[in-house]
Amino acid sequence: MRLKYGLEETPPLPEFLLVSLQWLAVIGFILIIAGRVIAEMQYESGFEKTIYLQKVFFIAGLTLLAQLFFGHRLPLVIGPSAVLMVGIYASLESGFEAIYTSIAVCGAILFIFAITGKLNLLRRFFTERIVVVVLLLVAISLIPVIMDLILIEDPFYNLLFSIAFIISLFAFSVRFKSFWNFLVILWLLFGTVIHLWIFPKALIIPDLEIAGFFYGLNLNLTFKPEVIFAFLICFLALAINDLSSIYSLGEILKVSGMENRVTKGVSLTGISNLFSGFLGVVGMVNYTLSPGMISATKCASRSTLIPAGLVLIVIAFIPAVISLFGSIPKVVVGSIFLYIMCSQIAVALAMVKLEDIDSGLIIGFPVLLAVLIAFIPKTALDSFPEIIKPILGNSFVMGVLTAMLMEHLVFRSKYAGS
Repeated sequence: MRLKYGLEETPPLPEFLLVSLQWLAVIGFILIIAGRVIAEMQYESGFEKTIYLQKVFFIAGLTLLAQLFFGHRLPLVIGPSAVLMVGIYASLESGFEAIYTSIAVCGAILFIFAITGKLNLLRRFFTERIVVVVLLLVAISLIPVIMDLILIEDPFYNLLFSIAFIISLFAFSVRFKSFWNFLVILWLLFGTVIHLWIFPKALIIPDLEIAGFFYGLNLNLTFKPEVIFAFLICFLALAINDLSSIYSLGEILKVSGMENRVTKGVSLTGISNLFSGFLGVVGMVNYTLSPGMISATKCASRSTLIPAGLVLIVIAFIPAVISLFGSIPKVVVGSIFLYIMCSQIAVALAMVKLEDIDSGLIIGFPVLLAVLIAFIPKTALDSFPEIIKPILGNSFVMGVLTAMLMEHLVFRSKYAGS
């Protein structure tokens, strides 16, 4: 990759500000969409949703700055883990305290694994076929959440709007690929304006004020082994995601000291998730979006992400800005999230290498099982024993466990070493 500015170089001020703005747009977009999705899962009132988004922005900004100065020190996008979003949705009946206590506990475990150099023990469990299954499972397991966002109000008209909106996003991305995928804040503005034009309603502009978010902190720790186990499976996937993101960008930029960067980077991800658990908010992870952003801007300078981290923290203390994000129609949020999940499925399908029918079964059975569990009626789910419901009723966890069983036990002799 030919770059104008390397990792430790600083561009001239005009380019520096432009690239920083693009990083902020990408990260801010991810936080808005993912934060809104989780807030809609958990809360009814606008006040609680705003508080949640404030905490998401704060922990993201803090984690980003910590990674840039003390962690992997690479220009990596950060955001809420989609795997943890699945875990939160599947464990809602266990209560918020149990969910965020589990995130804090698993964050601490991840930190210990990283700092002691045991991460390679995790990597050998995630073969290429299992990584494909994980990517597919995240998208499939979040379909009920997307359905709630798109179909909860005026399902007929919202479904038509969603289909037309997503197709238009694909059309724009094909024709204007050079900038459309990176000025992603346009997606929200475009969708919101079109929706308000078709379905007019008042847009409330809140008063500008400074306020904290010290509400809903998880100080009442609740340890439920079955919930912790379910989140441990989620954190296995999160750790592999984090490792892959750091290693892949390090390889692209040809930086030195990668083992040290990985250890520090994943350790900080663990600490961030520990902190997130106490704040009562979803944990963060490093994303794999950065290579495309760097390729488009020809700038790999990590210093350009520092202003983005600072602005995220400032926004966290201005609920008026967060409230504006909260006024984005649910169908727009759900449609964009579905669009993103389509991209994830595309990546998974591009990775698929089916050697024979058995290889397809390793991928197919866990995915179909996850679909079955994701759409189990609530009445049937309530009949499950409470002790195993967070595991057996979690489509992502059961899909990953089944994939590992198929790969490493059922077909172990056939695909040993593959």
